[in-house]
Amino acid sequence: MKKNIIVTFLSCILLVPGMLNPLFAQEAKQPSIYQATTAKINDLVHTRLDLRFDYKKRYVYGKEWVTLKPHFYPTDTLRLDAKGMDIQNIAMVKNGINMPLHFSYDSLSLNIKLDKVYNQGEKYTIYLDYTAKPEQLKNVREDQHGIYFVNPDSSEKDKPVQIWSQGEPEGSSAWFPTIDHPNQKTTAEIVMTVPSRYVTLSNGRLSAQKNNGNGTRTDSWKMELPHAPYLFMVAVGDFRIHKDSWHGKEVSYYLEPKSAPFVKEIFGDTPEAIEFFSKVTGIDFPWNKYSEIAVRDYVSGAMENTTATMFGEQGKNKREFVDSYYNTGIEHELFHQWFGDYVTAESWSNLTLNESFADFGEIIWLEHKYGKDAADEHLHNGLQGYLNNPENAKKPLVNFYYKRVNEVFNGVTYQKGGRVLNMLRNYLKDAAFYKGLNIYLKTNAFKSADAQQLRLAMEEASGLDLNWFFTEWYYGAGHPVININYKWNDTTKIETVYLQQNQEGQTFTLPMAIDIYTNGKKERHQVWMRSRADTLTFKTPAKPDQVNVDADKVLVTKKTDNKTLDEFVFQYFTAPLYLDRFEAIEAASKNQDDKGAQKVLIAALNDKFSGLRKKTIDIMVANKEDIRKINRQLRNAAVPVLVTLAQNDKNTLVRASAIRALVPLKDPAYLQLFKDALNSESYEVAGSALFGIAAIDTAAAMKLAKGVENDNEGMLTQAIISIYSSNGTAAQWPFVYNKYKTVGLQDRIHLTQKFAAMIGRIDNSRYAQDGIEQLKVNGIKYKNSGAGPFMIRFLNVIKEQRTNLNDTASAKAADDAIKQINEAK
Repeated sequence: MKKNIIVTFLSCILLVPGMLNPLFAQEAKQPSIYQATTAKINDLVHTRLDLRFDYKKRYVYGKEWVTLKPHFYPTDTLRLDAKGMDIQNIAMVKNGINMPLHFSYDSLSLNIKLDKVYNQGEKYTIYLDYTAKPEQLKNVREDQHGIYFVNPDSSEKDKPVQIWSQGEPEGSSAWFPTIDHPNQKTTAEIVMTVPSRYVTLSNGRLSAQKNNGNGTRTDSWKMELPHAPYLFMVAVGDFRIHKDSWHGKEVSYYLEPKSAPFVKEIFGDTPEAIEFFSKVTGIDFPWNKYSEIAVRDYVSGAMENTTATMFGEQGKNKREFVDSYYNTGIEHELFHQWFGDYVTAESWSNLTLNESFADFGEIIWLEHKYGKDAADEHLHNGLQGYLNNPENAKKPLVNFYYKRVNEVFNGVTYQKGGRVLNMLRNYLKDAAFYKGLNIYLKTNAFKSADAQQLRLAMEEASGLDLNWFFTEWYYGAGHPVININYKWNDTTKIETVYLQQNQEGQTFTLPMAIDIYTNGKKERHQVWMRSRADTLTFKTPAKPDQVNVDADKVLVTKKTDNKTLDEFVFQYFTAPLYLDRFEAIEAASKNQDDKGAQKVLIAALNDKFSGLRKKTIDIMVANKEDIRKINRQLRNAAVPVLVTLAQNDKNTLVRASAIRALVPLKDPAYLQLFKDALNSESYEVAGSALFGIAAIDTAAAMKLAKGVENDNEGMLTQAIISIYSSNGTAAQWPFVYNKYKTVGLQDRIHLTQKFAAMIGRIDNSRYAQDGIEQLKVNGIKYKNSGAGPFMIRFLNVIKEQRTNLNDTASAKAADDAIKQINEAK
């Protein structure tokens, strides 16, 4: 599962000065407790569901036949998870007859007294008649309702009517009773009766369809291979189905009608990715079909339901795909079909066996599809995402201590874990590593596993002891914090490298490559760092031009590399990898008065990899706030290159960054460049251009913004609202207000600051109160994820601004909104 966007929401909201991320602060205050793997008293065998949906009440009417057997010990009781349901009947099914059973129910779980003691291997079938009421669940986050009704009464114009489910981690038991734990696996049949105009999707194959003659249709989906309950899914709605294939297996895509013309842009890489992952694992795609569906108002990033992955809303016009490069969401979820679905983590404590592998799948897909620079950029960005939250260093990959299950879905399980796997691949080398994956998958197929089983598979493949690796990286917390120093002795011709680990906690064992460049030649040394402090010596014919520690750039570490600037300059032009060049660019950007640094920065503006061209622009400018403040000689050399990039770079994100770098110059000479760029198909380029026009000619920008009100997304939307926020009147408010209400959460985050600023100054009290209401809604809706304090901060500023405008009604509305956010549960 891709992490919930609310995590991104909070990190982006940090753009508000002076605010801390309350999500992690709240988690840190919660006392952790040991989470034992759930005992298996009964095993699920087969689950059959017969579902009908009440769109008006937003209920699910379910009939269920669940077959089980005692795991080992005899038992005469059964416990099922069932959240917030009405239970009409529970019975034992024997010879086609339902025999009522006694049970108790506390709104979270059913405790059922069986008709006798059942022994190991003795199957029995329970019948349940129930009503699920997902929107009436109490004390649960919005992303834990299990099943969702989207616009069920058609009250929202231009929004589809849909139903879809979200099971991970424990949401399936909000729409059908089950043993809702990842160490259970069951075959399944899901039967849905729905309005005839809609299509359905579920796990496995569509085995039957029956028109009922009353405007409804009944679809039956069969899942003949066992999988975990959290991977069950249903979706109902008006979707266009596009069918593809891989080796004779159906590959299908479900999209809203407006997105359907862009099916290739959205899902087109899927068959190639299935082929790639089948080859690297040595296990052909293990299921009978694979579907991908995009739904509205999705509460997660994406979800790897077995054979039927679910994504959030996708693009609806061609321009939305122009700025999309190296998107790995499809591949993340697809790799889960092997790691998570085929073999499932036995407990949420072992979630690394699902999510770290999916993250690793992104890395190897990028390397395969787009080359090593793209993969290494992704590696580095993910590592920084992990390192940037200090709380991550306190949590091991296999984490048995937490209070709420959602706490294990974090930067350790995802980013760190993916990079730990990549580090293990580098140590074992590809042949042994992928053989180990193959052994792990074959040994645990259709079962659950823990991290020790991965270790045993890797040891069987490689013949090496890996206890040290798993002890440090899987069961230990943190990462090495390494300081690197160098010393050359011209008399003895010895280069000494001093390595020091400065982190709290454990000392890491680090195998690594060190490349030494001398007289135009490179010599590689394989070394081990086994202590807190290690001293390495190398005999060389002359003083090295550079010593490149961790030459493969795979260590999961925070590193301070005390090279000279000249050595970094040499590194940029000589060492081959993305991170070699990135480190040199960073060093050069901090020393912009140096001729060598200027040489690196100008060369990097034309780096072969677009990601480094963009980063060079962003880093070079960011270190001096804007381009006007960088070294004059560097600026004089860089500006012509930036102009060329702004006009001609093939990558639209590079073009957009180059344009934004030119904006602070406010040079009328670039006005035509900006106006030409406003016509770009790229929203990033067009939005950056509109910012540029506004910096030179506000009146022209206001007029041009009006002209693109009907076709804007992302950066272009931000530019319009930024211009209107600073210069607009009540005439521009309807656009700003409606856009803020209707954009996705991620875009709403970026727009909140400007939206709040316009509320504070607009010359219409009614409009101000409408805006205040929207901030209040966001503050309450996402309060459990920490959004409340951020919205309150904006509302306090607005309250003061409206008071200064003698608008007492709006000031009171802001004050009331603050109180309601504080009081909301």
